[in-house]
Amino acid sequence: MRPLLRFIFFSLSFLLLVSQAQATHVRAGEITARRISTTSLTYEITFTGYFDLQNGRPAADAQVDVQFFVGSTGPIVVPRLLPIAEIGNNTSRNEYTFTYTFPAPGRFDISVNLDKRNNNVLNIGPPPTQELSFYIKSTLVINASLGQNRTPVLLNAPIDLAAVGQRYIHNPGAFDADGDSLAYRLVIPQQGIAGRPNGSNVQYADPNQVQPAGPTENGTFPPTFGIDALTGDLTWDAPSVPGFYNVAFVVEEWRNGIKIGEIVRDMQIIVVEARNDRPRLDSIPDLCVEAGSLIQQAIRATDKNGDRLILTTSGGVYRADLIDPQVAIFQPNQPPNPLGEAGGVFRWQTSCDHIRLEPYDVLFKVEDNAGPNFPNPNLFRKLVDIKSFRIQVYGPKPQNLTAEPIADAAGRAFRLTWDPYQCQIPGAQIVIYRKEGCSDFEANACQPGLPVSLGYQEVGRVAVGAISYVDNNDDQGLRRGVLYSYRLVVEFPRPGSNINEPGYLNGGGSSLPSSEFCLDLPLLIPVITNVTVDSTGTTNGQITIKWTRPIGLSPDALNGPSQYRLFRAVGLTGTDYTQIATINTQLVPGAADTLFVDRNLNTTQNAYRYRLEYYFTENNALVKLDDGEPASSVRLEQGNAESRQIRLQWTANVPWMNTNQRHKVYREDPANPGVFNQIAEVPVQGPETFSYIDDGTDRFAADGDISLQLSADSTYCYKVETVGTYGNNRIRPAILLNLSQIICVTPLDTIRPCPPVLSLDTLDCATLEPDAYCDQTTFTNNLSWIYPAQNAQNEECDPNIVQYNIYYARFADEQPALLTSVVPPPTPPSTTFAHTGLTSFAGCYVVTAVNRFGNESAPSNLVCKDNCPQFALPNVFTPNGDGRNDVFQPLNCPAFVESVEFRVFNRWGVKVFETTDLGINWNGKTNGGQDLAAGQYYYEAIVTFTSVNRPSEPLVLKGWIQLLR
Repeated sequence: MRPLLRFIFFSLSFLLLVSQAQATHVRAGEITARRISTTSLTYEITFTGYFDLQNGRPAADAQVDVQFFVGSTGPIVVPRLLPIAEIGNNTSRNEYTFTYTFPAPGRFDISVNLDKRNNNVLNIGPPPTQELSFYIKSTLVINASLGQNRTPVLLNAPIDLAAVGQRYIHNPGAFDADGDSLAYRLVIPQQGIAGRPNGSNVQYADPNQVQPAGPTENGTFPPTFGIDALTGDLTWDAPSVPGFYNVAFVVEEWRNGIKIGEIVRDMQIIVVEARNDRPRLDSIPDLCVEAGSLIQQAIRATDKNGDRLILTTSGGVYRADLIDPQVAIFQPNQPPNPLGEAGGVFRWQTSCDHIRLEPYDVLFKVEDNAGPNFPNPNLFRKLVDIKSFRIQVYGPKPQNLTAEPIADAAGRAFRLTWDPYQCQIPGAQIVIYRKEGCSDFEANACQPGLPVSLGYQEVGRVAVGAISYVDNNDDQGLRRGVLYSYRLVVEFPRPGSNINEPGYLNGGGSSLPSSEFCLDLPLLIPVITNVTVDSTGTTNGQITIKWTRPIGLSPDALNGPSQYRLFRAVGLTGTDYTQIATINTQLVPGAADTLFVDRNLNTTQNAYRYRLEYYFTENNALVKLDDGEPASSVRLEQGNAESRQIRLQWTANVPWMNTNQRHKVYREDPANPGVFNQIAEVPVQGPETFSYIDDGTDRFAADGDISLQLSADSTYCYKVETVGTYGNNRIRPAILLNLSQIICVTPLDTIRPCPPVLSLDTLDCATLEPDAYCDQTTFTNNLSWIYPAQNAQNEECDPNIVQYNIYYARFADEQPALLTSVVPPPTPPSTTFAHTGLTSFAGCYVVTAVNRFGNESAPSNLVCKDNCPQFALPNVFTPNGDGRNDVFQPLNCPAFVESVEFRVFNRWGVKVFETTDLGINWNGKTNGGQDLAAGQYYYEAIVTFTSVNRPSEPLVLKGWIQLLR
């Protein structure tokens, strides 16, 4: 016999010697934590356990304490809180609570391991399941930068009956007092090792996989089982085999996109035969309400069997210790409903204190109860239905926002004012947003705040008590001629790091945005409307500049001659202006005095930026009115692209808006040199750098379809035309068109390299001899791969591969790093590499291909290899000093062993020897050096091996030893 792990293991009825003093029969449980100190990191930690009273009441009652681990600290013995609560379904709830002060912020795993689950659980193993321990863990993150953190609490008990053939649903009723976002995912239940802080997975199958499987409640196949990641609804549709089932799921906490903790619930589902249909709750719509609203929601349940119904509800909104100040209530219908019906009204007077980012979950549960007159009580089972709904409480919108231009040192500013805000939450801020142009956006009550797609930018924020703000000439630069829109949004604080600081109980969130207010700065100075490239060249390039006449001048300013002075700088952001034109004007209608053609430029290499000054006559002298906003030409460049493609990128530094428009892309017709055909209209929404990838397809058919296949052997010429606007009906033309220079480019490469297909020599652990690695100290992994002719999308792969890069990671959870590069043989498609000098086989690999242009393919498939660990122990040794078999040690050659914890017990359960020596080397004496009598002893060995997985799961061996003298 050559098993993967060579050991001798016998079940021992008296292994209670390494277990807790009292066996338990655990159905379900979870661990929660909450901070209780204002000055230290002191938390109240609670394990809530649910015990089987039908099959193990004495043992469950005897579980007077449990042992906690906080990280590696422990065990911490914690007594049970009294009294024990019986919650029905032959189940008791026990709570074990203690306080713990963490030494510093950090991430902490809190765990509990109880000796025995209850018996006859159908979907976990190995049987008997009462020999499996119950291990549960929660993770608490204490991070000063994230503020205060408490784990969620689970308000709905984890024990309900499910009926054969009927849909089952459970919801934990999770509530997070910090307002953190919650997410749910299934995990495998775990068992632990006595006296150790970590656990390992049991043998597990989803409940719907227990055979024979039946149909869903509606008669379809196959049955389903899963959890809703958003709501936490655990649904099984439908059970087919009566019995106990255990499942586990994680409730994750997220804040600001960061996972900050999680708790695990391991729960039991009790499936029974029942000649009874489950009751039904009517669907309940989710609500989005403004803080201060009164919620009144009707709830209704029915039972087609006409059974008496019990309707209950749970959620954080009912608990004064979780929300402040006013809680919700549920008022059952009065007088009571007839048999087969139940209902009532959910009422909650919301307030400003209830505003938070995440919705409140409210759970309703209906249970049928036939009562003593049911004709056959032995066949009647109480069944349930669950529905939950979510309530989003948002802040009211700020009211009566107005703005007006003011004169300041820079000459450009607006003063904003608004009414005092309705919800004066400590720590809240009013955020001022501005955008160019106006819109008719109306906020969705279920989506507070401002969508990014609207283009608003934050320009400032003030305390929630403020009623005004001055927006002056900041880094973004208020510009004349531009129509601006302002809105206000109130943001509420997340939980603080100290219980006494403002906003500690708030859960973040936003108000609805205020109504829009639009205005512009007085338009006196002429504004530039066009900077368009007429021709491209190194010495003969040409640009046309256009502008408006002055608008809004007083009559006196229009008397006498006026003058335009035009300046030019090199580059999109150039500031080295040189005056290039002086144009005198009498502002005569129809005069050609608002246009200038700038010639003899190097438009091939340079963009150009222009600034206009306007002078009017005052006291017989020319006086400058104001500085105009500069505007640049459009600059077109080639960017990186994929195979058989050309990426075009263009930029313009202008005072008008080129966003929310459709720019035009032109490509020269190869058959008609000098003739450009429009190939695309590109919708752009920001930022100010725009792009388009040309794959040869003509996507604008109005002027003819000139599609072609791009080739690395050809050159293609392009120009773009931007489309912009000031968004101001006083400026004409309303639509501003400007051309870029022409660029001619060549695709760098037409075919990309494809990822190779990698394989790795494997080990057949079952066929290895016991002494396979006795004299081996270094190991080799042999890689081989094939380079495909086509990728998974049936696209051609570049055959011109000049190099393969090999990446290696010691552990499966690591990102592989470059190990080496190899040059392929003259005739692909396959090649090999031997990774030598390793201390074990454990490791993972990917390979990439590199073509002649230096382009690297995507990684190949990830291939990992693990060791074949070997560890076997004998049953007999003779420490009699005859030089033969005097020492108890592993058989043959143990391989890839990292650590050993070995303990020996006598028949009364007393530990007589322990060691961490990898070779054990027990000489039949106690640790104190005393000879032990001949006889039978019992051992426990916890062995960890070198593995590709991290952490390596320990192997627990238990057996007997015959000591002979």
